[in-house]
Order: sequence, then structure tokens, then C-alpha cells
Amino acid sequence: MPADLTIRTMTPHDLALTLDWAREEGWNPGLEDAAAFRCADPDGFLMGFVDDEPVAAISVVAYGTAFSFLGLYICRPEFRGKGYGWALWQAGLARLETVAPGGTIGLDGVIAQQDNYARSGFVRAHRNIRYGGLSMVDTPPDPRLNRIGQGLFPTVRDYDRAFFGVDRELFLKSWLAPDARTHMGFALIEDGALRGYGAIRACEEGFKIGPLFAEDDESADILFRALAGQAKGRMVYLDLPEPNEVAARMAERYELSPEFETARMYRGTDPKLPVERIFGITTFELG
Repeated sequence: MPADLTIRTMTPHDLALTLDWAREEGWNPGLEDAAAFRCADPDGFLMGFVDDEPVAAISVVAYGTAFSFLGLYICRPEFRGKGYGWALWQAGLARLETVAPGGTIGLDGVIAQQDNYARSGFVRAHRNIRYGGLSMVDTPPDPRLNRIGQGLFPTVRDYDRAFFGVDRELFLKSWLAPDARTHMGFALIEDGALRGYGAIRACEEGFKIGPLFAEDDESADILFRALAGQAKGRMVYLDLPEPNEVAARMAERYELSPEFETARMYRGTDPKLPVERIFGITTFELG
């Protein structure tokens, strides 16, 4: 590790700063992401300092001991090439080896870093594509649509596990907490059974839909329109796994276009998530 680098767990202020860096990188995080991120694992965010100046960041969020997710890996441009980012990367992986030994680590890596991640043992599972465009749809008047609130949360939490692989209750409680200004979620319930759910949140630019999990393409389409209808006339973005061709056709049907890509990569056992039912990834930062 460079002798002049100090690494510590982020404070709430540090995490807010990191999300500002993410905006500068063009990642367009949500306006209220920080609170939900910290709920997932408050000790899972590391920042590097040189002479008390923040220079690099990484998130290494552990969802219990079986699965972790790495993201928000940023080194400020003027400090790149000096070993600070690499030192923080090593510290992040060391943290996960301590709190989640032997567990799988996932990440959504940008193109420029995928070879570097592969050298650290990460194996590519599939591409993710970000679609974006102006929302021109209305929320359908479908009686099966329900706003997600406290009464529905336990059902949604249990449903979510099949799509994420592990429990993430604390994160979801914050992520799905209704706030008409910045975010909301819908569940589709038919004959007493949950057919899917999704959420939309305000970002620096427009709104992002994620997650969007559904049993079939019809359910996903209804949920997409319910969510995108909340942002009609504004930009909406949807991050989807490329193997789900039905999700891509849905995005294109509503005139969203590919804008950005990452690769889902794992170190450890691939959880083999049901990508055919994943129509929208929650967030590239936390999985």
C-alpha cells in the first residue's frame, strides 16, 4: 500500500461525496441512494485518503456470509496511476475475506475494468445493458397493481430472495419505503399470489426503474408501465441482463434505447439467478 494512503470506513458524508463522484463519472445514482446503501451494510464502504484528502472509494457490501457485492470503485482522475485505487481494491477484498470468508462476490463492471477484474478471479456471467428514453406511458388502471407499503413488504421481501439469491431485508426496507417525491414501488397481485414487483427512483437525471422482477413478460410489462407512468414526460432508465431478450424487446417497445453496458461478474460460485425473470437490475452499485 502506498505509504501516504490511509483507508477507513466511510462516514455518511464520505458516502455522499462518493455518490457525487459517481455522478461525475456518468453513473447517474439515485438522489436518495445513500440511506438505503448504508442500511445494507454500514461498514461496507471504504475510502482512501492522502493527507486527509479523499482520493478513492469502494463499496464491499456483505449480505450475510454467503454473498457480497462490490461497487462504487472510483479513484479521482488526478490520483490515478499512483497505486491508490489498487490498494483500496485489495483492502476491500480483504474485508470480505474476513466478514464473508468463502462467499461469492459479485460486481457489475464497466468495460474498461473487466480485464482487471478477471485478473482478480472474477468470471463474467453476462452483459447488462442500460436502456434510456422519454417515458410516454400511463400507469394502467389495473386492479392487480398495489403500491408497496408495510402490509405488502413481507411478501415482497420473500419473493425478492429468489432473484437476488440471499436475504436483503434491511436494504429493501429503505429502498422500497414510499416517498412520492423520490421513489415508489408497485406489486402485481393476482388471485392472492405475487406475480412481480418493481420500484422507480429519482436520479440526478430522470428516473431509474429497478428492481423489476416478474413471473412472465405480461406481468413485467404491466409493472413497467405502472412505474414509468409515474415519470411520464421525463427520462427513465432500465438496467437489464442481456440474456433476457424479452426484457430488451419490452424496453425497445417503449422507445428506450441502449446507452451503457456493464458485465455481471462473480468470484466464487455463480448463483445462477433466474435472469429470464429479471427485467430490471436493482442497482449496478449493490447488485
